[in-house]
Amino acid sequence: MHEFRDTLLFIITTPIYIIVIGAEILFSHFHNRNYYTVKGTLANVYLTILNFSLDLIVLGVCLFVLNYFYLFKFFEIQNPYLYWIILLITQDFMFYWLHRIDHYCRIFWAVHVTHHSSEEFNLTVGFRSSVFQPLYRFIYYIPLALIGFKGVDIMFMYAATQIYGILIHTKTVGKLGFLESFLSTPSHHRVHHASNVKYLDKNMGMVFIIWDKLFGTFAKEEENETVVYGLTENIKTYHPLKIVFHEWITIFNDLKKTSSWKAKLMYVFGPPGWSHDGSKKTARQLRDELIIKKTTPK
Repeated sequence: MHEFRDTLLFIITTPIYIIVIGAEILFSHFHNRNYYTVKGTLANVYLTILNFSLDLIVLGVCLFVLNYFYLFKFFEIQNPYLYWIILLITQDFMFYWLHRIDHYCRIFWAVHVTHHSSEEFNLTVGFRSSVFQPLYRFIYYIPLALIGFKGVDIMFMYAATQIYGILIHTKTVGKLGFLESFLSTPSHHRVHHASNVKYLDKNMGMVFIIWDKLFGTFAKEEENETVVYGLTENIKTYHPLKIVFHEWITIFNDLKKTSSWKAKLMYVFGPPGWSHDGSKKTARQLRDELIIKKTTPK
């Protein structure tokens, strides 16, 4: 049954992706928006192939682990409608924490940074995957198995919400009225991909933006703050290995800067941008500096 659902999901989404990406490319071309470049698009395709391949390799392990914990479930939801609605909400909640830790812990940021390294923002950036995330993503979904959700259903719901997550990677769609209050929208996700200091590490939700509003990571797209996409220090390369491993190389170089084991641990597990000598800044430090500059009389 689950293989049929996965096949059906693939059959439905493939033409949707072709149509919407094709439409955005045409819109960009005829309106001189320059949303796409050949090298950028090819890099996005390359990264999603790597991620998808690894996903397939570890899928069996993921399902085994989730199904094992399902044996010890605390609850069982009998109503099928309630089952899928609660799974949608709880899966998105757990993804929020996965995503947030990817941004706040450097070793996981080294995995996730590939998704943010594009200075473009278009629908194909949604496919610019965090290559090694399948190796640990399923761990965040173990609580869902314990509250009564089957492993195959958890993975299916993740795949389904990914479709929505891909489609909000666009500059073509403006703000969406009242939907902005509870859904992650293209506007919210443009903020998430911004390198502007005030926007760093904001809007982590895949489907719902309510988690960001509850836990202090929400920022709305301001009309007077043009979004600049990419990283605070862009990698300026399309080299296939550097795209994936550049942050790991930087971590290794940072570890050689100090003999302090506490500092070494911070370089690996602390927030991105942390430095023992102040030579680099975390997102919080950069925001604090920006606030001081704005409040200091000229």
